Amino acid sequence: MTPKPGSDGDVTAPYRRIAAELRAEIEDGRPRVGRQRGRGAYVLDRPVAQRVGVKRSRHGQAEPELAAHVAAAFEVERVTLDVFSLTTETLNKAVQVPLQRIRSGDIQPGTITVRLLLPTLEGPLAVPRRVDDASDEQPLKRLRRLTRNQAEVFQNSLQDVADRRLVSEVSLQIKTVPYTPTHKLYLLNGREALFAYYEVVDRTVSIKREDMMIYDFLGLDAQLFHYSTGGNDPDPHDVEFVRRSQRWFDSLWSTIAEPLTLFE
Repeated sequence: MTPKPGSDGDVTAPYRRIAAELRAEIEDGRPRVGRQRGRGAYVLDRPVAQRVGVKRSRHGQAEPELAAHVAAAFEVERVTLDVFSLTTETLNKAVQVPLQRIRSGDIQPGTITVRLLLPTLEGPLAVPRRVDDASDEQPLKRLRRLTRNQAEVFQNSLQDVADRRLVSEVSLQIKTVPYTPTHKLYLLNGREALFAYYEVVDRTVSIKREDMMIYDFLGLDAQLFHYSTGGNDPDPHDVEFVRRSQRWFDSLWSTIAEPLTLFE
């Protein structure tokens, strides 16, 4: 996928566009970027703030905050992402800036290793479901299409930098588990964990031109809780949370998870 030049002919224009959108969201009081410091307070890491040019904020909501942490995670030699989520929609958006920076030569990790755990595309899940008819499988089929489509987009994004030989080694494995996610978890480079609860909401969606009320998960605006093992004096609670989260992820991955093949 070749980057399209911006109006000034600069192939890094998409990176600046995304950064501008991120700034606009923050300055309008919408989802914020940051890392947790203290109770309920969020501040920007200085390198991230310098790259995207955003102001300090106090709320850590999923989409922009994840983008900030993922951007920082791609600035090391060996990038690893272990992700458990309903779909890869938020993650897809988060990786676009660092992948564009790889294409423009701004950063050059040696390896990128990603493991994705997603809910099964075969069996039943508790959510989503129709409010007035729990036996109707249309909401679940809709989720399966969305999950597969988003996973394919993510795979194509990583394959692009691999095909261009911009990263020496790119590995993506996707597995599914017969489990209805109640939370999302992002483990970055084995040193950071970002955790958010999915809230169940009722909302109207259109499926095959029919408007129906369904119970669905709210994920994009979920508040992320950030835990890190970095720094000179990491919080022992953060260290233990990251360790236990990695252990939990590995336990699913190595036991009941089944490989998902997107392309033959």
